[in-house]
Amino acid sequence: MGYFTSIKTYPVVNELVLLAVRIFIGFAMISHGFPKLMKLSGDEPISFYNFLGLGPEVSLGLAVFAEFVCSIFIILGLFTRWAVFFLLITMAVAGLVVHGSDPFGDKEMSLLYLANYLMLFAFGPGKFSIDAMIAKRKEMSAW
Repeated sequence: MGYFTSIKTYPVVNELVLLAVRIFIGFAMISHGFPKLMKLSGDEPISFYNFLGLGPEVSLGLAVFAEFVCSIFIILGLFTRWAVFFLLITMAVAGLVVHGSDPFGDKEMSLLYLANYLMLFAFGPGKFSIDAMIAKRKEMSAW
């Protein structure tokens, strides 16, 4: 019962939660990015939100990069904050611009992703990540 009433932090629990969030949120977002990748590589004409007048093809390509490629980086914990940065922008555009005038239920999912990405951006990938392994190796080699 002490864990639930304590204000003490438990580093191992924190690291495991960061790992679980990274893996879950990464695979969850890939499930949104993969259909967009198929749409981008398909033969049918592309109809997608035209972000900043770049054209639907470029906008879809940017969304695929963020939702599919950056999600793989997040799962691995590689270049995590950079990957999260691109996903933060994508989810902010989806939730606040594309679905800005829609009812809350229509923008809720993108805002929930946005909140998770804000947490990952703030706390980083954690100890169980390739980023942490790289940082440890740099530390060891810099005498």
